[in-house]
Amino acid sequence: MIDRRAFLAAAAAATAGTLAGCAKKSPAKSDGSGSAGKPITLGFSQVGSESGWRAANTQSVKDSAKAAGINLKFSDAQQKQENQISAIRSYIAQKVDVISFSPVVVTGWDTVLKEAKAAGIPVILTDRSVETSDPSLYVTLVGSDFESEGERAAHLLEKVLAGHTGTVKIAQLEGTTGAAPAIERAKGFAKIMKASHPDWKIIASQSGDFTRAGGKQVMAAFLQAHPDIEVLFAHNDDMAIGAIQSIQAAGKAPGKDIKIISCDGVHDGFVAMSKGQINAIVECNPLLGPQLMDTVKTVHAGKGSTLPRWIKTQESDYTADQAAAALPSRKY
Repeated sequence: MIDRRAFLAAAAAATAGTLAGCAKKSPAKSDGSGSAGKPITLGFSQVGSESGWRAANTQSVKDSAKAAGINLKFSDAQQKQENQISAIRSYIAQKVDVISFSPVVVTGWDTVLKEAKAAGIPVILTDRSVETSDPSLYVTLVGSDFESEGERAAHLLEKVLAGHTGTVKIAQLEGTTGAAPAIERAKGFAKIMKASHPDWKIIASQSGDFTRAGGKQVMAAFLQAHPDIEVLFAHNDDMAIGAIQSIQAAGKAPGKDIKIISCDGVHDGFVAMSKGQINAIVECNPLLGPQLMDTVKTVHAGKGSTLPRWIKTQESDYTADQAAAALPSRKY
C-alpha cells in the first residue's frame, strides 16, 4: 500500500525542482536584468587603447552598459592576443552571462570559443571579425565593414586626384598585422585600384600598428627610401597624424605635396583635415555601445537566432572642405 504522506512529500519536492528549473531558464528582462531581476553580467575584452578611436569605443561600451543596467566586467588586452584569451577564460570561470570582445587578430580563437560554447556562454564579436572552423562559436558581429571602408578610401582618393594624369605613387600605413581592419581595408583599396586605376602604384606598405608613434616612425622611413611619395593611405587617423609630423620634418606640406586619405574620423583627425593636412577621411563609427547592449539583451533572452550574422554600423565619408562645418558636432 502506498504511504500517502511519502507520496505527497515526493510530489512537492518534484514540483519545487521543476519551478527552480524554470526560474533558471527565465529570459532577461528588457531593462537589462536577467532571471529573477538579476542584472545581466557581460564580460568584455577590449583590444587595447592604441588610438583615439579605441578610447571613444571603450567609453561608449562602458557608458552604454551603465545606462542599460548591465553589469560590465571589462579588461584591456593591450593589443596582445594571449591577454585576450586569458580574459575570456576568466569570464568563463566567473560564469558571466554573455562574453563580447574586439579581437586583436583574425585567427587563433577556436579553442577558447569552444570553451565558451561548452560552458553555455554566448559570444558576441564587436568591431572586428574572426575566422573560425565553426560559425556557431559566436552569435553575431556588431561592427563596421572594413573592406567597404578600403573601397570608400579609394573612391575618396579619386575625388582628391580629380584631373590628375599619369602614375600615382602611394604609400600605405597598415594597421596591426593580422587585424581585420588592416587586412580588409588594404583589400578593399587594392580592389578599386585593380579595377579602375592601373596607374596607381603602392610603392611602400608597412604596419604602423594603429599608433601615432608607429605612423611617425614608419612614414619617416618611407620618405627616406621613397622621397617621391605623392599619396598616403593611412588605415587610421592616429597613424596619419603621426605621419604628418614626419612629412613636415622632411620639408613637405601634408595635404598638398603628399595627399592623405585616412580612416576613423576621430576629433584630432577632423582638426587636421580642417587645416588641410588630411584631404579626406572614411568614417568608422566607434560608438557601438548602444547597439552592443541591445544585442546582449536579445542574446541573453534566447533570441540570438533572430539576429543577422553581421550588424553593420552606419557611417559617412568626409573631405577637407566639409571638416570645419562638421567638427563642432563630432561626438568622438
